[in-house]
Amino acid sequence: MSTLIPPHGSDELKPLLLEGEALEEERRRAATLPQVPITSREAGDLIMLGIGGFTPLEGFMTRADWEGVCDGYKTASGLFWPIPITLSTDRETASRLKTGDEVALVHREEPDGEPRIMATMRVTEKYTIDKEHECMMVFRTTDPEHPGVRMVMAQGEVNLAGPVKVLSQGGFPERFPGIYMTPAQTRALFRDRGWRTVAAFQTRNPMHRSHEYLVKIAIEICDGVLIHSLLGRLKPGDIPAEVRARAIAALVEHYFVPETVVQAGYPLDMRYAGPREALLHALFRQNYGCTHLIVGRDHAGVGDYYGPFDAQKIFDEIPPGSLRIQPLKIDWTFYCYRCQGMASMRTCPHGQEDRLLLSGSKLRKLLSEGGEVPAEFSRPEVLQILREYYASLPEDQRVPVELKGHSAR
Repeated sequence: MSTLIPPHGSDELKPLLLEGEALEEERRRAATLPQVPITSREAGDLIMLGIGGFTPLEGFMTRADWEGVCDGYKTASGLFWPIPITLSTDRETASRLKTGDEVALVHREEPDGEPRIMATMRVTEKYTIDKEHECMMVFRTTDPEHPGVRMVMAQGEVNLAGPVKVLSQGGFPERFPGIYMTPAQTRALFRDRGWRTVAAFQTRNPMHRSHEYLVKIAIEICDGVLIHSLLGRLKPGDIPAEVRARAIAALVEHYFVPETVVQAGYPLDMRYAGPREALLHALFRQNYGCTHLIVGRDHAGVGDYYGPFDAQKIFDEIPPGSLRIQPLKIDWTFYCYRCQGMASMRTCPHGQEDRLLLSGSKLRKLLSEGGEVPAEFSRPEVLQILREYYASLPEDQRVPVELKGHSAR
């Protein structure tokens, strides 16, 4: 039996999702508690707390935690953590609560849908933050065009801290059967396959040839790869998770050796925090059982807010021992017509005129405009699925909505 990497900051996973009679009893109790609405981002964080993806956190962060994470990458207890995991509400709701109160956290998945009780929380602290300070530390900008900045600036004025008991996975198991997996499930699968070294490949886009190349490099040096796709909310114009999952499945079926990769998904919304988000991606992949994270060009970036390899450099800037999982740093990749294959800046001696540079935004633009996509850009089985998706959209929705003044990679 394989020995897997331990979870972050713990000898075992610490899922906060209740089960069985305890779950039913807490649901009955939750129905009697004051309700606090939560956002899609907060709901995703809550589910990760529930399934153990954010091990060893026990709930939403205090002010001391928030300050320590923003300014020094660590909670008040000294635990390494790169991005605040916080819950906010409006001043009126906060004014009705006092320390020690218990509340039900409620999320409305659709604007006109029924609210779902996601968890209960014991409020241990109410506090305000400097939102611009968080944005500068986490996103390196306060530009309102940045989607992560917009998210923070739009959140409530008061943060609520406290431990949670999670009651729901928000419909992800039903929407993505066989794709949505918990850390306990991926770890069990890795053990069954005898994998000890596992690389995670993070994606919010369908995989083109460059992505395929990165994963195959990792397969050469690890027992297997977890292709781990974001299932939560993206910015407008990005390709939906359901379509992305089908495209990745087609790529895996036709172009990978059986049982060398696992396709799975996780419930977070994208923050577009670049280097800081790369660290968070590494941290929770360790909880999923991965020993390595593939970090290529502009990992978790958007527009021109980060340098193309800032997400690689940050792993060398954090204190030694912060993470057990290791980055697999891979240079800019492309198709070289003179090499007649995929290559990187480290392996190809030829000039720009011989290279086809690949990116998710370029692929979305070509597909939305009905343009010809070079065979070297993406596999035909993937392109067929993506063309069908774009053909199904009304014409006014086919052009990707990119950031004003920036192009999302």
